[in-house]
Amino acid sequence: MYLCFWLLPLAVVVCGEAGGDWVGSLAEVKRAAYWSQAAVILLTAVCIPLSLKLFSWVLAGKVNTVPLDKALPLYARWCGIRLALLLIPALAGVLSYYLFLNNTGLLCSMMALVASLFCVPGKGRLRRDLHIEKDDNR
Repeated sequence: MYLCFWLLPLAVVVCGEAGGDWVGSLAEVKRAAYWSQAAVILLTAVCIPLSLKLFSWVLAGKVNTVPLDKALPLYARWCGIRLALLLIPALAGVLSYYLFLNNTGLLCSMMALVASLFCVPGKGRLRRDLHIEKDDNR
């Protein structure tokens, strides 16, 4: 899931750098460029804090209150929701960058990608988030 999160914006970048008729196709429509920038900035300003803070609220309120066999699927689901919230401004920003040739979209996309570094999956993070103690006898 995390790999797909990074591959989707990368695929748009590769398509954009390969060229095509769609790159810069809306660059001269100033009003659309303005609204695109505003929308991408708003998406970034809402989705990044929401994805990071919402996950900690859900972790404390729902995931940590159930037994481990039910907590693992909940944890995976909310990790997916968290990445989906970050994917929205990442893709919107990259698409805005290539359609309107403005750097604002790229900046917002990079902020979402950097925020995803706080969501890197791993065994240690899973144990820490779900309060699973490692068995020292193994």
